Amino acid sequence: MSDSADRRVVVLAGGYGGAKLSHGLTLASTVRASRGAPALDLSVVVNTGDDLELHGLAVSPDLDTVMYTLAGLANDETGWGVRDETWSTAGMLERYGAETWFGLGDRDLATHIRRTQLLRSGHTLTEATAELAGRLGVPARLLPMTDDEVRTQIRTPDGWLEFQEYFVKRAQQDTVLEIRRRGIERARPTAAVQAAIEAADLIVVAPSNPFVSVGTILAVPGLLEALLAASAPIVAVSPVVGGQALRGPADRMLESLGGTASAAGVVVHYREHYPGLVDIFVLDETDVDEVPALEASGVAVDLQPTVMRTHDDRRRLAEAILAAHLSG
Repeated sequence: MSDSADRRVVVLAGGYGGAKLSHGLTLASTVRASRGAPALDLSVVVNTGDDLELHGLAVSPDLDTVMYTLAGLANDETGWGVRDETWSTAGMLERYGAETWFGLGDRDLATHIRRTQLLRSGHTLTEATAELAGRLGVPARLLPMTDDEVRTQIRTPDGWLEFQEYFVKRAQQDTVLEIRRRGIERARPTAAVQAAIEAADLIVVAPSNPFVSVGTILAVPGLLEALLAASAPIVAVSPVVGGQALRGPADRMLESLGGTASAAGVVVHYREHYPGLVDIFVLDETDVDEVPALEASGVAVDLQPTVMRTHDDRRRLAEAILAAHLSG
């Protein structure tokens, strides 16, 4: 995908926040190339703990969100699925009495059908993802965190829930008391993930949920060790701005799992659970008042406008990260 002069960037991503920042990096790469600067060789390592089987099909929500976003197909209003989607199949499934709480549009279903075909014919999830992304013209390497089955589960006051049951069916309304990942002890990072991390010039932890997105990636045995051994600087972008998660339940999880719902709380979480991992934390300018105490405790902070409402916002944040933390 690139020549030896390109700068290798790895992103650790969940769904929408990771997709937006990854998109910003592809936009920034195009601008760099137009100015004669080295382009980016981008690899996005994506959480697969949210995956599920639905209607007999293999569904990978975070992979699909990143893939659709980088292919220019994403529904930016919802943050998931394909724009201008139709719902004839879902309507017919409902008539048949099937559960339709997890919305699968007609074009989205084609992705899951093709992925399932590839997996059942013996392809790994990494191979199936490369085939799908290649067909859609995705300008990056999409890498599942593992080819092994991992399923995130959430303990609530009502008991254990599968992640999508908590996240979609029950709309994240339950208090999160504990997180576990079925199958994680048998999982291993793929050779492609390990190679991308080892060769990286910069590693970016996207503004994704630090518990169920980034945390699940880091829980794959051997993956955290690979990151700690990497020569590239590791930059983490906070998903919490002004005390609130920009999307999803990260702020509520920070509180219910013993932390603080703030940008500083995100920093403390990463430092306590993954000491030595992150070199620089990128916080939004809104959280400037939290910086002195963090810097006094030895934390390197980069203040940037991190809220990505538009495509230009995505590009500008990516460019700021690259300018400050990528050599060349």
